[in-house]
Amino acid sequence: MLIFWSWIFLLLGIATALIIAVDVLKRPQPMAIMNLTWPITGLYMPVFGWWAYRRMGRAPTKWEQAHQAHEQHGGHEHHGGDKPKWQSVFVSATHCGGGCTLGDVVTAPIATATGFALLGSAVLGHFVLAFIGAYLFGVLFQYLPIRAMSDSSPGDALKDAIKADTLSLIAFQIGMYVWMLIALYGWMGEMNAFTAPFWFMMQVAMLIGFATSYPANWVLINRGIKHGM
Repeated sequence: MLIFWSWIFLLLGIATALIIAVDVLKRPQPMAIMNLTWPITGLYMPVFGWWAYRRMGRAPTKWEQAHQAHEQHGGHEHHGGDKPKWQSVFVSATHCGGGCTLGDVVTAPIATATGFALLGSAVLGHFVLAFIGAYLFGVLFQYLPIRAMSDSSPGDALKDAIKADTLSLIAFQIGMYVWMLIALYGWMGEMNAFTAPFWFMMQVAMLIGFATSYPANWVLINRGIKHGM
């Protein structure tokens, strides 16, 4: 039964990601990295990820942009205001989650294939590789838009990216690790990245990681360390 539901949710996640990706091609994001982040979000937020993207992240088409510009020029500007803060924090958390998820997806098969272990523990080895991958991709996801949208030097942009991503990434990974330990010792039995149940549990773990990173992103935005999106 676990295998059955694993495939159902994994296929729903893949379908959600593909639908978002197709839509993003027609409606490119103002921040380029979000063209990748939103489809990744769909992987661990089956179905709901499409709603979140439609509600909080979908960009207008070029025709819609031209139409809005025409209305504004004609004196009919609509003042919709910025996103509510909870939405801005939500999108910032997806940005963090995108890097974390990509890092976890890349490193999990490596950990399983190599049997990488630390202190005699394959689980610890898996978690450490996942953290390294998540941190590298997470910082990269912050660094690229900082460089693109500011005049910061590469060194300053890297420092800002590390400050903006470290707390939220740690919070994300902690939530993910806690769930994976529960699944591992509760019913999964092993950390095998070549099985559907492993990735289904990772889907759930990433959702929990997203939830635990949300308060961290709120704090970072409140303190001006990270910009709301």
